[in-house]
Amino acid sequence: MGRIVVNLDVEMAKRKISLGELAEKVGLTPANLSILKTGKARAVRFSTLEAICHVLGCQPGDILAYSEDENNP
Repeated sequence: MGRIVVNLDVEMAKRKISLGELAEKVGLTPANLSILKTGKARAVRFSTLEAICHVLGCQPGDILAYSEDENNP
């Protein structure tokens, strides 16, 4: 079984935005955004995903990907 890979750190780096700045603009705590960024979140609300995409100017597929290989993204 595969897994969902979170590429939020890549998209943040492309736009030179910090975790704290993105968290503030999206309306999340830095701790909760960090859980998502590290791939430890069990779920993500569409409204949160929409807000992140709005702030970063990206698509959901830029942030989330499916990987068949559980060990490597």
